[in-house]
Amino acid sequence: MPPKPSTPPLARTAPRAVAALVVLALLGLGCALLPGSVASAADGPTVRLSAAQAGQGGSVTVKGAGWRPGALLMVLICGRSKPGRGVVGGTDSCANAEGRAVTTGKDGAFSKKLPVAEPPVPCPCVVRVATVTGAKERADAAFRVAGHPVKPLPKGATGGRLAVLGGTRLEGSSGLLTWFGAPPQRKLVLTVGNTGSEPVEDPVFRIGASHGVFAPEWEEQRWQGTVAPGGKARIELPVELTGGAHGDYLVSLRFGGEVLAEQPWDVGRPWGVTVFWLLLCVVVPAALFRVGMVIVDRLRPPRREASARRRRRPPSGVSRGRHGAGGRGLGAALPWFTPDAAPPAPAGSRAPSPHDARRTPDEN
Repeated sequence: MPPKPSTPPLARTAPRAVAALVVLALLGLGCALLPGSVASAADGPTVRLSAAQAGQGGSVTVKGAGWRPGALLMVLICGRSKPGRGVVGGTDSCANAEGRAVTTGKDGAFSKKLPVAEPPVPCPCVVRVATVTGAKERADAAFRVAGHPVKPLPKGATGGRLAVLGGTRLEGSSGLLTWFGAPPQRKLVLTVGNTGSEPVEDPVFRIGASHGVFAPEWEEQRWQGTVAPGGKARIELPVELTGGAHGDYLVSLRFGGEVLAEQPWDVGRPWGVTVFWLLLCVVVPAALFRVGMVIVDRLRPPRREASARRRRRPPSGVSRGRHGAGGRGLGAALPWFTPDAAPPAPAGSRAPSPHDARRTPDEN
């Protein structure tokens, strides 16, 4: 039997090496994919766009992942903004009329078709997705509105980012005038830190107070100072409500298009106003009554005419007629009952009485 040809060592090891390389490649691909998915979830919510540019009247599909399940989100196109740097001017720089609301699914993902509209301010623009209720979360994606003007961001708008470090509270108390309807005043105090890479100089905050279902009326207030990167600062901003305000209010503070802090405020009722109206309801009728009595006294006839009428009245005996005081016909008009017509009484006799005049002849 002829001897079998010997197989070279390289030929014997080649299939094993190829198999090992395939296994290592698969393991490497799996390791590369797994950390990337976990990092995306750990980095927070994300937003992806179907197109980076579109004109007014068109639409773009917005997809997101990593959001809180069942969260209500608002999708807007905003100007004067770049991803990660906030929106200069807040929602006033966004196309609010064309915004869309969407609710995330159980996996924290969503997909929504957004009509393209020009924001009220120039670009650079972003598609901003932010939570409406619950914990504040947001994500931005760069977007170009075709035909819309583009201008550089205002100086200082590309600075650092401020975040609340804690200690948000309202300081101050109500005075006596507030009890009578004067505007309640407080001071919002909080500590913020700069988490960006550039200093924040003289930041402009927007502060407002909401009551019930009514949206807050925002007011811009500039804080004088600089917050260095990685530094912190104590912020104090005055808060004032309208006169006579009472009930539960929520004071909100915004910076860079996002809400930094919210603080509830229970405003007492101005009971002094209630007491004033109660006294007014008592004093005014009493004053009207007094004025009416004065008018009646002025319109009453003079007292001299009244006394003259009393003097012209007939005597009481004549007015009663022939019935007299007793009503038995012994009036003063009869001449035999007048003192001058009566005969003089004999000495030692008693004066006749009316009872003797009524005696019958038999009794005499």
